[in-house]
Amino acid sequence: QVQLVEIGGGSVQAGDSLRLSCTASGGTFSSYAMGWFRQAPGKAREFVAEITWWGGRTYYAESVKGRFTISRDKAKNTATLQMNSLNPEDTAVYYCSAGNVEFDEATLAVAIPPDYGMDTWGKGTLVTVSS
Repeated sequence: QVQLVEIGGGSVQAGDSLRLSCTASGGTFSSYAMGWFRQAPGKAREFVAEITWWGGRTYYAESVKGRFTISRDKAKNTATLQMNSLNPEDTAVYYCSAGNVEFDEATLAVAIPPDYGMDTWGKGTLVTVSS
């Protein structure tokens, strides 16, 4: 069973950057798509970004497109979310996930939170952005 651990959250000012990392252990990481999701206080968990298992395709929520970048290092069993130009609306607990779902507009439209069909989830890391 793959286990995921996120690090890199913290408190920053609007306009700052943060880099979240997710490390997988205990299973076959390289065959899974890796995703980042977030959950703001009082709101449902939402999709942020995904990278396919081979790393050749990425997909982003409109709200983060152009500001966030997802990447992965299969040799190190890590997935990273580089977040730039953060704003208070990005405040949330950020979760790393692994699974066989490849997200696009169509699949997101029918995916059911909080799991969205993904198989494994980390415990999350808190990102707080102050104005």
